Amino acid sequence: MLKLTELASNTTASDDVVTLPFEYRQKSRLLSQTDKGTKIGIFLPRGQTLQHGFVLTGHDDYRVRVHAAAESLSVVRTDDSLLFARACYHLGNRHIPLQILSSELRFLTDHVLDQMLVGLGLTVNHELLPFEPEHGAYHTHGH
Repeated sequence: MLKLTELASNTTASDDVVTLPFEYRQKSRLLSQTDKGTKIGIFLPRGQTLQHGFVLTGHDDYRVRVHAAAESLSVVRTDDSLLFARACYHLGNRHIPLQILSSELRFLTDHVLDQMLVGLGLTVNHELLPFEPEHGAYHTHGH
């Protein structure tokens, strides 16, 4: 098994790729397999979330790029800024991981939340897409 213990620069060339859903990219300790079939162990400092494009490396300098797997997401699109803000507020109030793009929200499919948004007047679509939610207000401050 290849031990990956460090993050390299995102511009670093990679030898292989590991495709992981958001659930696994939140783990600092993980046994997995690269897309080429190499068994890997990821051992990073606690609290580190792997983002799409990150490059992991270990003692032998083998580099593995992280790809965000396509997942079943609920997707909401609107150009109505007040409705968009209300949707962000209500989803954030439930403390769910939320990806916020320009006029678009993505979250892991949850039919209860879908119905809440429909009740606000939004249309919810279900799509298979990579999921890169916001990190949270304190992510870069060592909390």
